Amino acid sequence: MPPVPGAEPYRCDGDGAGVGVLLCHGFTGSPASLRPWAEYLGKEGLTVDLPLLPGHGTTWQEMATTTSTEWLATVESALLRLHESCHTVFVMGLSMGGALALRLAELHPDKVRGIVVVNPSLALENWLLLVAPALARIVPTTESIGEDIKKPGVGEGSYDKVPTAAAATLPKLWRDTKRDMAAITAPILAYRSPQDHVVGPRSLRILTSRAVNAELRVHSLDNSYHVATLDYDASTIFEGSLAFVREHSRSGEGTKR
Repeated sequence: MPPVPGAEPYRCDGDGAGVGVLLCHGFTGSPASLRPWAEYLGKEGLTVDLPLLPGHGTTWQEMATTTSTEWLATVESALLRLHESCHTVFVMGLSMGGALALRLAELHPDKVRGIVVVNPSLALENWLLLVAPALARIVPTTESIGEDIKKPGVGEGSYDKVPTAAAATLPKLWRDTKRDMAAITAPILAYRSPQDHVVGPRSLRILTSRAVNAELRVHSLDNSYHVATLDYDASTIFEGSLAFVREHSRSGEGTKR
C-alpha cells in the first residue's frame, strides 16, 4: 500500500564530501516527523536518507502485520546502502527510531561514526505491553501515542490507534538494544524533553548507565514535548546535530569506517 501524502521516504544527495546521515522515525509515525530535520541537514550538504518503516505511513491495519525485526532490517539495509556512497555515516532517530539508531551502532560499529537520539524509547512505559501478545487476539488496538507536540497547529500524522500486535514486538528491540549497549563506542548526542508524555525518564537512565564505552552528551529540550523535532526546540536539535556531525567528521578525516 502506498504511503499517505506527507509520509513518503526522503533522500537527498550531498555535496560530494562523503558524509551521510540516516534518520529513523518513531513507532506509528512516519518520515513526516523528521522531514524538516532531514531537509535542514540536506541543505547543509549532507547526504540524507530517511526511510519509511514497514507498516507505517499507511494504515494501522497494515502495521499490525509488521514487527520490530522488520523495522530494524529496513534501517539496516539503508545504512549499508548509505555507506556505499559515504565514507562517514551518522545515525539519528526519534523515540523508537532512537532505539533503532543505537541498535545499528551496536551491530555495525565500523559503519557508524556518531549517534543522535531525540527522546529515545528504550523501556516499557505501558504495562499493557506485558500482555500484548495475548491481548492482540482480543483487543486489536489501543489508544494512540502520537501527536505529543506542545506547539499548536502542528501534527506528525501518526496513527490514531496503536496496533497491539505490532506493539507486542517492541520489547524484543528494547531487550536487544539494552543488552549490547556497552558495545557502542561511537559518540552519542542525546536530547530529552522533561515534559514528554510518551517516553518517561527511565529510557534516558538506561542510556546513561549502559552506554559506558561511548562519549555521551545530554541536552534538555525545555520547551517541547515528545515529538521535539516538530516542536519549539526543533532548531536546537537541527543545529546541534549538524555541529555534532561536523565535529566528528573532522575527527575522523582520512579514515574509512
